[in-house]
Amino acid sequence: MILTITVQQLVQKMVSTGVHLGHQRSQQNPKMLPYIYKEKDDLQFLDLRKTYWYLKRAASLLFKASSRGKRVLFVGTKKHVAPCIEKIAKECNSWYINKRWLGGLLTNWKTMRQTIFQLQRGTFSLSKKEKAQKDRQRKRLLKYLGGVQTMYQLPDIVIIIGQHKEMKAVRECQKLKIPSLTILDTNCDPSLTRFFIPANDDSLASITYILNTLSKAIQKGQYKYEKEKQIQERNKRKSLHRYRFKKIKKRWRNS
Repeated sequence: MILTITVQQLVQKMVSTGVHLGHQRSQQNPKMLPYIYKEKDDLQFLDLRKTYWYLKRAASLLFKASSRGKRVLFVGTKKHVAPCIEKIAKECNSWYINKRWLGGLLTNWKTMRQTIFQLQRGTFSLSKKEKAQKDRQRKRLLKYLGGVQTMYQLPDIVIIIGQHKEMKAVRECQKLKIPSLTILDTNCDPSLTRFFIPANDDSLASITYILNTLSKAIQKGQYKYEKEKQIQERNKRKSLHRYRFKKIKKRWRNS
């Protein structure tokens, strides 16, 4: 089990971090109606029983994916969320975009990969006279692509925080059929993402709580993957030693 605490404890924690708080009724997306528990003073409240179920499902998905060596990209460019995205992505050895989504990051991956490679190397095809321009360009690239410097391939799963603001990322995931996992508030559209968690996507406390849960699931999956990898490598070495020993033994017999 990824979520080891009781349902009651989890719900209490979600209430204390404001996970259940939605938007005003006038901002509601009708497709989110099944996940709304009630309204009070024109404010909508999400059904935390469903949030719990979807969070548990998402954690299980990420655990299974990372235990098979799959890689995750976190996307969240709201100013108050950016530091949290960077911190949590680094904790679970994942890629992240937290400043601005550059159009074509996924759909124009070949070109973007070259740009990222140049950033990693710190070299650009520029003359000596353009050194100042080179420095400015590198600084800009570090700002927007610093979290994907080691992204040598397209991500297997993209976690999106703030659907409205990250619509470019949403569309690119749809186009390439890359599974996306999105935190959806009452004003979001669940039909635009493959997996989702109905929760407050504005409150930093809510986002931090959700992402910490997902990060732990990813880390557990990565630990399992590394352990199994080590066992496979040991078995491979043992098989190689046996093969070499048999070969030497055969030579001795024939000599």
